[in-house]
Amino acid sequence: MSYTLGTAAKATGKSKTTIQRAISKGTISAHKEKNGRYSIDPSELHRVFPMVSTDTVAQGSQVDTSRPPDETPLQVKVEALEAMLEREREALAEMRSDRDAWKQQARALLSAPESKRRRWWPFR
Repeated sequence: MSYTLGTAAKATGKSKTTIQRAISKGTISAHKEKNGRYSIDPSELHRVFPMVSTDTVAQGSQVDTSRPPDETPLQVKVEALEAMLEREREALAEMRSDRDAWKQQARALLSAPESKRRRWWPFR
């Protein structure tokens, strides 16, 4: 059984890009099939990148919800970013209204009757 790029990434906990870079550098040897997929030998892959156990991933996903969270630095950052986003939305709305006013003025000028233009050279 051989790994594809995606299964190799899942087995090692690395990204597909990291695995592909290692193949390109020659750190890991792999065979490229006719359809463009890589065929990676598991022993060759785990020689460079150790296998990730699925037990450690499942244990890290448990969150303690028994007590309310205190104000954390991340929560403060999120609130600051939300306030910044609201200011940016207000500025965008103001710019859109200015744009619409300028567009209306340009249309009014284009629809106005054209006056006879004077040439800058008087002898023609």
